[in-house]
Amino acid sequence: MPSHASTKEAAGPARRHEKYERLVAVARSLPRLKVAVVHPCDPSSLEAVLEALDLGLIEPVLVGPRDKIMAAARTLKKDLAALIVVDAPHSHAAAEKAVDLVRTGEVEALMKGSLHTDELMAAVVRREGGLRTARRISHCFVMDVPNHSEPLIITDAAINIAPTLEEKVDIVQNAIDLARALRVENIRVAILSAMETVNPKVPSTIEAAALCKMADRGQITGGILDGPLALDNAIDLGAAHIKNISSPVAGQANVLVVPDLEAGNMLAKSLTFLADADAAGIVLGARVPIILTSRADSKLTRLASCAVASLIADTQRARLSLPEV
Repeated sequence: MPSHASTKEAAGPARRHEKYERLVAVARSLPRLKVAVVHPCDPSSLEAVLEALDLGLIEPVLVGPRDKIMAAARTLKKDLAALIVVDAPHSHAAAEKAVDLVRTGEVEALMKGSLHTDELMAAVVRREGGLRTARRISHCFVMDVPNHSEPLIITDAAINIAPTLEEKVDIVQNAIDLARALRVENIRVAILSAMETVNPKVPSTIEAAALCKMADRGQITGGILDGPLALDNAIDLGAAHIKNISSPVAGQANVLVVPDLEAGNMLAKSLTFLADADAAGIVLGARVPIILTSRADSKLTRLASCAVASLIADTQRARLSLPEV
């Protein structure tokens, strides 16, 4: 099967991506994000880094086997003389060295290169010397969907396979914090299920109701929650009206929380491959944002992923600069 990016490029004139373009424009006004790029040893992953560098989004540190990185650069006909390259013998060592760069304060984000996601995340979540926080680590897609007025945040479609209710609290809070970093004014969170009523036989509906009540009690903050909601009445006002659902979220959600990884993965890929959407990926809940890109991503999607991380890091800088009370 051809890659999604090449399929789009062959389909005809490219559509506008106003939502991603706005994100990139805001990120370009911020200080360059210091990023450790883990194992950028093929032309595709290295090209994404150099594109973000040229646009002024990031200040990369390349971590991995020096010979392989240089070989990828020669394939691209690029000169890396001005960049820092931290030599590491293989992908596992590269992930560990990149995490160490975060811990010493030399970088403020990680970016996945040509290694498996689980290799990178193993170094991030290790008990000793990792980047864990009190918050559960989770993944968000920031999706640019054609004919949809604003970006859609979908979580979790890549990290947590079958999250518990306790874990979903952190997943929801991570997504809300992401939306705030993206300058979303009214954060409307839909807890998705197959239906919009609580059904004891469908556990996701019970968890949705519990999450909404937890938000009412201040256990989740920063956004308005509603659920359970089916996908149609979460994002389409007409569908919500037909079902007589009256809430500030129904029909206009900008954060979609799925029941499990399978549902999230299928939802995101359905939007990508059937609705011509783009999906910028980011991992949250660690000490720094982690940029996840795919070889199938378009150039703008890669840049948008870097822009999202830059906005998150800017929010974290602002928080750290506040005086203690």
